[in-house]
Amino acid sequence: MRLPVYLLLSLLPCLVSAAEVDRAKAFGNPSAPLTIELFSDFQCPSCRALHMQQLPSIMRDYVTPGKAYLIYKEFPLPMHQHAREAAAYACASARIGKYEQVADALFQSQPVWEEKGNVFQAVASVLSPADQKKVQTLAKDPSVLSEVERDMQEGQLERVNQTPTMLIIRNGKKYPIGGMLNYDLLKRFLDELISK
Repeated sequence: MRLPVYLLLSLLPCLVSAAEVDRAKAFGNPSAPLTIELFSDFQCPSCRALHMQQLPSIMRDYVTPGKAYLIYKEFPLPMHQHAREAAAYACASARIGKYEQVADALFQSQPVWEEKGNVFQAVASVLSPADQKKVQTLAKDPSVLSEVERDMQEGQLERVNQTPTMLIIRNGKKYPIGGMLNYDLLKRFLDELISK
C-alpha cells in the first residue's frame, strides 16, 4: 500500500510544474512537439524587436499549426526601472483574458512609457474602463506579484542571463537561445528539432 503513495509523491513535482503554466499566457497546443518558453522584459529593446519582428512568424509557422506551444514568462531586469510594473500589469491582464493585447500595447509603445514612466497609459489604451479598474487592482494582488517573482526564479534556475531568452524544449531536452537570432536560422533549428 505504501508503494502507490511513494509513487504519487515522486510525481508531485511534475504535477506542480505543469499546473504553474498560466494558460492565459500560453498559446497553441500543449501537446505540440516543441514547447517554447519565452523569458522577456517589456522594457528591453531586444525583446520588443523579437515581439514585433519574429514572434508573428513563430506564431504563424509553429504555434498556429500545432508544432509549438508558446509560454510567456516574465523576466524584468533590475536595470529597467519600469519593467516589473509592466510585468505586473501584463500578468493582471492575463487574469481577465487580455494578456496578448496588453503585451502588444506595452511593446509597441515602449519608447513612450519607458521615457515618461507612465506604464499604465499603454495598458489602458487597449482596455475598457471596467477592465482598467480590474487590472489596476489585480496588479497589486499578492498572487499576481508572486507570479512575476515565480517566473523570474524559474528563469534564474534555467540560467537565463539576458532577454529575450527562448527555452526550446523537445522530448524533455532544453535548448536555450538568448538574444535575437536570424529567423531563417531559428526556423532551420526548430524544423530540425521537430524532425527528430
